[in-house]
Amino acid sequence: MSELASESSIPGWVGGRELASESSIPGQPLLSAISMSKSFGPTEALTDASMSIAAGEVVAVMGPSGSGKSTLLHCMAGIIQPDGGTVTYDGRDLGAMPDGPRSALRRSEFGFVFQFGQLVPELTCVENVALPMRLGGMKRREAERNAREWLAKLEVEDVAGKRPGEVSGGQGQRVAVARALVTGPKVVFADEPTGALDSLNGEHVMRLLTEAARQSGAAVILVTHEPRVAAYSDREVVVRDGRTRQLEYAK
Repeated sequence: MSELASESSIPGWVGGRELASESSIPGQPLLSAISMSKSFGPTEALTDASMSIAAGEVVAVMGPSGSGKSTLLHCMAGIIQPDGGTVTYDGRDLGAMPDGPRSALRRSEFGFVFQFGQLVPELTCVENVALPMRLGGMKRREAERNAREWLAKLEVEDVAGKRPGEVSGGQGQRVAVARALVTGPKVVFADEPTGALDSLNGEHVMRLLTEAARQSGAAVILVTHEPRVAAYSDREVVVRDGRTRQLEYAK
């Protein structure tokens, strides 16, 4: 898009504000990536990659290291822009959004869980979970009350007052899941959420993540290379050499 283009010329934007989108149509994709390509220098990370996810669905994105699965997730989340193709969320073209509104969308309607949690070490666990709500303008008392409710749902209410460095890896990852879900996101992006955990803690985190997401109606895009983790999904998408292949429903 030309730097001279005004927001008023972008579909879905008028006078610097975003028009309310229509609610997702039942049975239709909530988030879709079509024919995406992305290169980092001479390296092609994605080549004509496509996938979609419906509201409430859990989709595992599988593939070996370096296959492009994390790049696919980051493009679908609007973190990086693809070189080609489109990403559409709830009827809106993410590529056409200005940076500010796209960041606000990630904060309010998307949730993120990373391999190592990425909790803020200076904050307590309850403050970490409350952080997205505080950034959205919620008062501290209300934000921390909601955060404690989610810590209880993820079975880590006892670590609320501790800092991330004082809890186990499994507990910290459940805190990260609570932070991802506390704002009521429509889509949760989980990038190798059990990659730093042993099998027992990994199973526990996956069970709690998928159960909580399904109860709240959130869709989950789960990047993993582990079949036991992918088993928690409804279906799988395989990425190899930057290309996607859809598999039959897993359940």
